[in-house]
Amino acid sequence: MAAARDQLLDAIRALMAAQSPPLDALVVPSEDAHQDKRREFISGFTGSAGLALITMNEALLWTDGRYFLQATQQLSDRWKLMRMGEDPPVEAWIADNLADEAAIGINPWCISVDSAQRYEHALSKKHQTLFQLSIDLVDEVWMDRPPVEPRPVIVHPVEFAGRSVSEKIKELREKLVHEKATAIIITALDEVAWLYNIRGSDVDYSPVVHSYAIVTLHSAFFYVDKRKVTAEVQKYMVENGIDIREYETVQSDVSLLASGNLKSSVHGEKDINEVEGSKIWIDSASCCLALYSKLSPHQVLTLQSPIALPKAVKMQENYGASGYFSEIKGSHKKGISATKLTEVSVSDKLEGFRATKEYLDGTTDITRTVHFGKPSEHEKSCYTAGMLLISFHEQAPLWREGLDYRHGTGHGIGSYLNVHEGPHLISFRPTARNVPLQASMTVTDEPGYYEDGSFGIRLENVLICKGANAKFNFGDKGYLAFEHITWAPYQAKLIDTKLLTPVEIEWVNTYHLDCRKILEPYLNEQEKEWPRKATEPIAVRG
Repeated sequence: MAAARDQLLDAIRALMAAQSPPLDALVVPSEDAHQDKRREFISGFTGSAGLALITMNEALLWTDGRYFLQATQQLSDRWKLMRMGEDPPVEAWIADNLADEAAIGINPWCISVDSAQRYEHALSKKHQTLFQLSIDLVDEVWMDRPPVEPRPVIVHPVEFAGRSVSEKIKELREKLVHEKATAIIITALDEVAWLYNIRGSDVDYSPVVHSYAIVTLHSAFFYVDKRKVTAEVQKYMVENGIDIREYETVQSDVSLLASGNLKSSVHGEKDINEVEGSKIWIDSASCCLALYSKLSPHQVLTLQSPIALPKAVKMQENYGASGYFSEIKGSHKKGISATKLTEVSVSDKLEGFRATKEYLDGTTDITRTVHFGKPSEHEKSCYTAGMLLISFHEQAPLWREGLDYRHGTGHGIGSYLNVHEGPHLISFRPTARNVPLQASMTVTDEPGYYEDGSFGIRLENVLICKGANAKFNFGDKGYLAFEHITWAPYQAKLIDTKLLTPVEIEWVNTYHLDCRKILEPYLNEQEKEWPRKATEPIAVRG
């Protein structure tokens, strides 16, 4: 397979040379139009985060610290690993290593406006140019790509969505008026799904639909492969005044929008010229370059999507409970331990099991590391430090040991949507899109520690932000507290009680007791055996 993939590099380079102008480099990001796995296909690297750059002489792959080991194992000798945070970012590498006036190719459907503008700024110092390709060169060499069967769109019931689509569109239009905009282009799949209260199965493990949306002051458009639209969905969209258009027409409709001539078949003549001379709202962090390029710069209002924050603030608390670990115990003898399920796949001895489940009333994201043998003292101390991070929301336990991890600590989580959701996050990486935590937001807490070639640990709970019931209210601004809504026991044999204070031991025992109380009503008698044993109190150090 590696040899065949290396031949693909030669084929890609031949196509690069045949372009007009000939390309000096090709950028293949993870951010495909809808996560179509082109970067994985061309490089062999299967991690969720990464970017490939192919020049006429080199092939490079950028990824973050979670995947350094995995990338070294999956990339062939013809690829060079570029470590984010250690090596220069891709746009700086291009500017420093390629010739003046070099031509860099990109699929404009696969790069955001923000990313494209960052590239263009870096490349300008050597008069290098970012070229929008009309075809994707990876697609041209992907001969045996499996066909994609249309999967139906489904209506997400309002009892789970929290608000009707008409309420959401009304609120969105009020925000358009407030910002003196008369239309918004929505490209993030989870935002389209949230706004229209629809779900699908076009992306593995995320119940979203390959689609776009445009909302004006009077009309709403939904761009989707119409083969996915059932009679129920057709009726639902018509009842809510939403015009269903073929997926491929979004680009031409954006051009009509820009000229003030976008017409709705639902509202007839009402929308003609309604946006002429007015602002069109885009979120430059998610809007693709292909659609942005159809707008004149003076028409564009560039702000964070007005959907991001309402989507992040949940309407009700949800939690998931699972008899998951009893299944693991029963399956271990059947070979489950041979499957690397951590994001970094670092060990045969310690394995992380990530339970990401989608339910109509919420999404879960839970990780536990389990040991099937006798853990070493070092493994126990690392696990215990990670557990304390989840318990008390601070990194000091790892830092005291001189340890740390290269990924963020937490992210937002959708409600029957993407398991990774913004705009909020807990991370050492600065981002202009980060926002303060608010009550009713959900966020993960997922510390870890990884030793290349030895073992790795990841523990993850979902938390909900709530107003703190504090005695005082300094500054009269209100205070927030975290509440755990994940109930999965920690593995007792990995806990080094010598490293715990009595208060910390009491916290673990209380958490385990709550796990048992909450889980047992959902389990049969056979399933109850494992959590009862797993939640037995740990002894106070003597």
